[in-house]
Amino acid sequence: MPLKELAERRTLLHRKSDAQTVLAHALDDQVIGPVAMVSSFGADSVVLLHMLSEIDKSAPVLFVDTEFLFPATLTYQRDVAEQLGLSDVRVIKPSRAALLERDVDGILHHFDPDACCALRKTEPLEQALEGFGGWITGRKRIHGGARQTLPLFEKNARRIKVNPLANWTQPMVADYITKHDLPRHPMVAQGFPSIGCQPCTTAAKANEDPRAGRWRGQAKTECGIHFIDGVMQRRAS
Repeated sequence: MPLKELAERRTLLHRKSDAQTVLAHALDDQVIGPVAMVSSFGADSVVLLHMLSEIDKSAPVLFVDTEFLFPATLTYQRDVAEQLGLSDVRVIKPSRAALLERDVDGILHHFDPDACCALRKTEPLEQALEGFGGWITGRKRIHGGARQTLPLFEKNARRIKVNPLANWTQPMVADYITKHDLPRHPMVAQGFPSIGCQPCTTAAKANEDPRAGRWRGQAKTECGIHFIDGVMQRRAS
């Protein structure tokens, strides 16, 4: 079955399902094949990670450490994984050889942030996803931009991407975290509703889009790991 048709069928099937049901189906979908969760261990990540821990603690979780992340994120990643009992968290890092060849001084983000994202995030993740038929993300329509029409299942190059929280609102996220007494990323309280790499992330004001602090002042709105109809999304569409 073509991947686009498969994604559309799964989205239709789960149009009234809750996030836990979508997630459980994705993890056990024989047509999609092996599935991994890709998590930034960012502002809202603990919601999906907790759901995953209640379904299958041994499911693979891919965490891309660009080596530019905030120290608080690295600490949070270790603490959350331990607290939830996630036993297969794979820390993905950029290739040493590629860094020496293309960003030996660590300043590529200053003049070509797209190339930096490709080097430190997109390419390492693509390699880590080899062998998987799908991957799970925490993206939501409330993030705005190209995400406003986000489906539950979508074709992503050679794989199916699953977005169980696509229709969730920020109050729903907050309520879930409170209900289950989950730890928040410490930077959320400091005004960071979306947390990426340290050089390219700033705080956002209460009246701004949650992702306003990412690549502030640039047309860039995505790191490049997300595709729409096979086209890499690095800038606002």
